Amino acid sequence: MNLNVFLPFHRKTKKGEGPRRPGRLFRAARRILPGTFFSDPATGKKGLVRRGLQKVGTTWLSSPWRRVVQAAFFLLFLCFFVYVCWPYGGTNYAQHRESKELVDAETFLILDPLVSLSTAIAAKSWVWSLTAAGIILAVCIFVPRGFCGYVCPLGTVIDLFDWAVGKRVKKFQLKDHDRGWWVNLKYYLLVACLVAGLFGVLLTGFVAAIPIITRAMLFVVGPVEQGLLRGWYQVPPWNWGHAVSLVLFAAVLGLGIFRRRFWCQYVCPTGAIFSLGNLFRATERKVESTCINCNKCVEVCPFDAIKTDFTTRTAECTLCQTCGGVCPTHAIKFVSRWDFSNLKAEDPERPPEAKPSRRGFLAAALSGAASTFGVQRLWGANVAETPSKDLPVRPPGSVPEQEFLQKCIRCGECFQACPNNVLQPEGFEQGLEGLWTPKVEANWAGCESGCNNCGQVCPTGAIRALPMEEKRVARMGLALVNQETCLPFAGREACQMCVDECNAAGYHAIEFVRVHVKLDEQGMPIPDTGFVAPVVLPEKCVGCGLCQTRCNIINAKEKGLLQETAIWIEAGPGKEDRMSTGSYLALREEERRRRDAAAPKASDSYLPDFLK
Repeated sequence: MNLNVFLPFHRKTKKGEGPRRPGRLFRAARRILPGTFFSDPATGKKGLVRRGLQKVGTTWLSSPWRRVVQAAFFLLFLCFFVYVCWPYGGTNYAQHRESKELVDAETFLILDPLVSLSTAIAAKSWVWSLTAAGIILAVCIFVPRGFCGYVCPLGTVIDLFDWAVGKRVKKFQLKDHDRGWWVNLKYYLLVACLVAGLFGVLLTGFVAAIPIITRAMLFVVGPVEQGLLRGWYQVPPWNWGHAVSLVLFAAVLGLGIFRRRFWCQYVCPTGAIFSLGNLFRATERKVESTCINCNKCVEVCPFDAIKTDFTTRTAECTLCQTCGGVCPTHAIKFVSRWDFSNLKAEDPERPPEAKPSRRGFLAAALSGAASTFGVQRLWGANVAETPSKDLPVRPPGSVPEQEFLQKCIRCGECFQACPNNVLQPEGFEQGLEGLWTPKVEANWAGCESGCNNCGQVCPTGAIRALPMEEKRVARMGLALVNQETCLPFAGREACQMCVDECNAAGYHAIEFVRVHVKLDEQGMPIPDTGFVAPVVLPEKCVGCGLCQTRCNIINAKEKGLLQETAIWIEAGPGKEDRMSTGSYLALREEERRRRDAAAPKASDSYLPDFLK
């Protein structure tokens, strides 16, 4: 596969075959746009567009096709994020999502092979997104590390930061020939992630490329979008989960002050998978003997993929073709890896490249294991010892907690797809292991009965993709009433907001009981005295939190009658359904049959024994 047709010049690979001539696309475009995009063939003067690209940046001038593709994929990512994932409206949120979701909203997430691989290892089961990861790795056989150079939205944001800020900070910049201990850091991080996955701890959400950019967009762009379109009062308050995520994102960008795309070159474990995939590449960058050692390719390479003798570090090259665009002698070609014609000889005196060491891999493996034992001991919380009221209420259809933590990559897709911000990121309440995982914040909003979006956009199956009829009976928790603070139970005033909200959602899981009834002199209840108070029917309650939302917003905040909501949702054994497989409808039906069988039958003691 010869990619030179995309370059300004198409290189002959053998000596004695005449002068080099422009590539086919270049020649066709020059006929259409003479002297505009390309240099005027008569005067050599640069065209208007070329002069504009030169002012924007060298890479735009030397590799415009890569920048066009990169910009297109970034705009596509924004489209998925801003349009497909949010906002949803109408009475049926699921139908609104389906009408906009021509392509799955989690498409970019499933293209990250580290996400799929580490999730499958941690959960010790097949994850459907592994298929998509295999496809993207197969494509990269022909365009090695093409995901990093052309597709990855985090890489595009890093490029923008480096262009706007990084290149202007000269004090901390490393020289082009500086290659210290950090050059193999991404391989060590990859090993640490995979080893931690073997022990059931998922670190991918902290370091994988796509979860980082998705989560950062959620916490930066999401609130702005929601505030402008639906009102700033709809923006939920921040917690430690938001702050830690943005600090991590700032650190990823800030590494650009040391070198362009420092994160992508040396730190990103997703990039390490693609670098290892380069071992099976079919095409690669090669340098012909006409190279004059001008050093321009080294200066312009965004991935530190060119050695000091101008040959290629094949594991790092993304075939972005930027170096070919600046080469004055057109000595750089992108051809089959088995094409060895007319190549520049490697410098025999060049010092050997730093390779990943056994000691480094051992340290990475130990750090991955330490994340299971040491970090959990330091940060983790024992769920069995946590009070029920403090356990996080997970989204409907969430798999059992341990499996949930092993599958959830903390990407934030479910937060973005949730129409009323019912799902919010967890902070350090359950330790480091629970950071950024979704929890139901019922004080802010309740789970809409016509929405099943969170499971539909989850890329790893931590939240099951439930049909609407299944979602409506999947229990997230159980509503409990504090009779000491509930206004009717406390005898303060009448209130039935929780009952009205539950009935409006179609659950009918709260009924009335009359309390504080006054008695007359004969001990008979006086009509219309006392209050009707709410009683939760556990067999009907799904823990949607709509009752808690209304009580908290009206009674606690607006009227100031309560310090905290008098009805709340609790998770825990017997209060929620956490199943990896199976039907919630079948579970409800089985529970109904057991209740009917246990219900006392009408007394028939008046019948003779032989008729009973």
